[in-house]
Amino acid sequence: MSQASDKVIVGKIGAPYGVKGWVKINSFTDVPEGIFDYSPWQLSDGKEYQIDQWRPHGKSLVAKIVGVESRDDAERIKNLDIAINENQLPELDEGEFYWRELTGMQVVTTQGYNLGVVKDVFNTGANDVLQVRAKVNDAFGQKERLLPFVMDSVIKSVNKVESVITVDWDPGF
Repeated sequence: MSQASDKVIVGKIGAPYGVKGWVKINSFTDVPEGIFDYSPWQLSDGKEYQIDQWRPHGKSLVAKIVGVESRDDAERIKNLDIAINENQLPELDEGEFYWRELTGMQVVTTQGYNLGVVKDVFNTGANDVLQVRAKVNDAFGQKERLLPFVMDSVIKSVNKVESVITVDWDPGF
């Protein structure tokens, strides 16, 4: 595995908060406060950081990072990605997947029709959705499809070894 794929982005540093080095935190974890379960953070400036303290602030989060002592220091790390090592992520149960594992997988119907490759995964509130992109417009004139990630009814299987997701989906839809 390459160095770049060993890292997982779990958030982003936001604007400075106050004058003592606190920053707003934009968390990409399921439970926003869960970002503080990971330590150390590797920011996209290439440095490693420890969290001194954190707290909720309204609907967002703020944190004091060790070594960030002033508003100017906070300004220097603003908008940097927060990454962790892949091995810091918890093991998932059978049948559970991280979105990043699904990205790049081939999507094939139960009849063997190749719909394309997963380009993105996102949540609509009701369920997760796979954005599947074909290499060229396929026989049905589709370049891209959005498929609900609903196990059993739409998603029949996910084979991590072969990097294939089998779906029960009409290619003409």
